[in-house]
Amino acid sequence: MSEGRGGQISQTEGDDEVLRARFYALLSNLLTKPPTPETIDMLRSIEGDDSPMGKALGALAAAARKATPEDIEEEFTKLFYGVGAGGELLPYASHYLTGLLYDKPLAALRGEMSRLGLKGDPKATEPEDHIATVLEVMHTLILGHRGPDGDGCQQSFFRAHLLSWAPMFFTDLEEAENASLYVPVGTIGTLLMEIEEQAFDMAA
Repeated sequence: MSEGRGGQISQTEGDDEVLRARFYALLSNLLTKPPTPETIDMLRSIEGDDSPMGKALGALAAAARKATPEDIEEEFTKLFYGVGAGGELLPYASHYLTGLLYDKPLAALRGEMSRLGLKGDPKATEPEDHIATVLEVMHTLILGHRGPDGDGCQQSFFRAHLLSWAPMFFTDLEEAENASLYVPVGTIGTLLMEIEEQAFDMAA
């Protein structure tokens, strides 16, 4: 999964698949590590609209304008790293589905990635069931990677490895005590999961 992440989010993007990929990339980027100054500048430039997703994007831009890079890095640390016992949230499928880390959901995800011909970053310090990595897999599938199931791999992967737990994570992120910039990130994630589920249901 060597494709880059990020890029401007636009509500007028003509290519639906590119727009979908950009949403996944944005979330993956923001949940991998604290955003760089360049990413923060990009967030500040986002323009929302009156749709639910547009309002969430506008809230993200407004939060980015109010915060300094140091504020955002501290927020990220409190949410995901923390001190001693770890951050406020544990963004792993295994944690949400079994209450444990490095459990069966991680093994299932690794098996599915192997079946799809995808390999994780060998330099990664997080297990593959981290939310950022799972989002990046969807980004890769949308951009054209095809496994044995062809186009059907997107839906099957989404239902098995995102829909099963990511909505709970994004709700927790929206409600996290230490979240400020990441409140609208949680909202965007929640809305994306709802939109994707509805689209896959209609396509079934």
